[in-house]
Amino acid sequence: MTSKIIIHHLRRSQSERVIWLCEELGLPYELKSYNRQPPFLLAPKEYRQLHPAGTAPVIEDGPVILAESNAIFEYILSKYGNGRLVLQPNHPNYADYIFWLHHTNGSLVPAFMGIMMGQYSKKPQKDSRPNINQERFDRSLSALEKQLGRFSYVAGNQFTAADIMLLFPLTTGRLFAPYNFDVYPNIVSYLQRVGRRDAYLRAMEKGDPGFEPLLVANSPQRSVL
Repeated sequence: MTSKIIIHHLRRSQSERVIWLCEELGLPYELKSYNRQPPFLLAPKEYRQLHPAGTAPVIEDGPVILAESNAIFEYILSKYGNGRLVLQPNHPNYADYIFWLHHTNGSLVPAFMGIMMGQYSKKPQKDSRPNINQERFDRSLSALEKQLGRFSYVAGNQFTAADIMLLFPLTTGRLFAPYNFDVYPNIVSYLQRVGRRDAYLRAMEKGDPGFEPLLVANSPQRSVL
C-alpha cells in the first residue's frame, strides 16, 4: 500500500514540480506550504531546517526525508511510478529523456540563477568579457526551441517527467528574473500545451492558490510575493 508522502512546499519555488508529479501519478500526499520571507524572499527557518540541503523541495515518506528535485523524482518514479512518465532504455528517445531530465537542474537552472543574482546585485559590467551565464542560458533555450520544433514534448511525442522538471524555470522562475520568449515560438506553444494539463492546473492551484501560471511569451515585472 502506498504511504502518504508529505510534500514540504515553498510557495513560488521548484517544489511545485513535486506536487505536479504526484498529481500526474495519482499518488496520495499531504501538502505543507510555507511562504517566502521578506526582504530576501528566502525560505523560513523551519523550512531550511528540514534537511541539510536547506533548499526546496523536501519530501517525507515514512522515515525518509529527501531533498533535491532530481533525487525526489527518481525516488518517487522508481518506488511508486510503475513505469509511468519515464522512457525505458530501449525507447528511441531515451537519451532525450535522460538529457532533459538532468539538463534542467544541471545547466539551465544554474545559468538562470547566475543571471538572477546579477540582476539583483545591479552591478555594472566592468569589462568586455562575455556573460557566461547568459550565453549558457541562451544556448539551452535555443536547443529547447529546436527540440520542440521536432516533437510535442521535450523527450519526444510522449509527455514525461522531464517535462515536469523543465517547466519551472520557463514559468514561475521568470517572476524572479524576467525574460521573454519573443524569439522562441515553439517554447511558447509548448507552454500553452503543457499548461492545459489537468494535473498541472490542480497542482498549481493547490500549491499556490490564486496564482496564475506564467504560460505566455512576455514576463511581468518582477513580482514574487
